[in-house]
Amino acid sequence: MLTIQPLVEQKNAFIVDVIVKSSNKIIVELDSFDKVTIDDCVDISRLIESNFNRDTEDYELEVSSAGLSSPFKVIEQYQKNLGKEIETVTKEGKKLTGILSHISEKSFKIDIKKTEKVEGKKKRQEIIETIEIPFDKAKFTKVVFNFK
Repeated sequence: MLTIQPLVEQKNAFIVDVIVKSSNKIIVELDSFDKVTIDDCVDISRLIESNFNRDTEDYELEVSSAGLSSPFKVIEQYQKNLGKEIETVTKEGKKLTGILSHISEKSFKIDIKKTEKVEGKKKRQEIIETIEIPFDKAKFTKVVFNFK
């Protein structure tokens, strides 16, 4: 059985997804706490190809980094983006945008800035509301990119 995990770990990366389509297209998505280079993708692609015989197997192989705006698929992507602005949509359809502030095995927390009337204050005050979302209640989560 082919395992690419040791090479992926050597590259300081992690596997986000492996998809094998009925058309024999194999897609391997990688991510890293640092960066995934083209050379990393080539090395992993070569390792996979070295375990297949092109004379007997007809396949297409694609090894790439997870897209910047792609939804998170594994907990390591949450860990990588701790402290960054994210957008999540719950399975109930509620859209939340805030700072990813905490991750546990079963959930993550988002700090959301709000402006509200605070008792005893004349002006509306900016407050931070922390919302905990279980992973199984999130439809998708992704990083928000601001080009200001």
